[in-house]
Amino acid sequence: MSSSSGQSQGQGQGQPGLVASHAQYVKGAAEETIGNVTGSEAWKSSGAHDKAEAVDAMKAAGQNRDAAQQGFGGVEQKAGSLVGCEGMVKEGAESKKA
Repeated sequence: MSSSSGQSQGQGQGQPGLVASHAQYVKGAAEETIGNVTGSEAWKSSGAHDKAEAVDAMKAAGQNRDAAQQGFGGVEQKAGSLVGCEGMVKEGAESKKA
């Protein structure tokens, strides 16, 4: 998948890898929803796979992130709540405190 190249590019710069991972998570959630609505196992499987890859990439990117200098605070926290991404909620709360 193309997310691997985005992740490696983002690690050197910090934020882009995290943003790309969040986008991949949202894409996976959308695919999984389409699969649930249509009954398509292929869509469900693809969505679950994208979400799992995104979570792993977000964890890796989050470990290298300084919440005091990088992050979107409340915006990130609310966006995480909206899309159901616990990591995004946590990261937003941490950067909001900083």
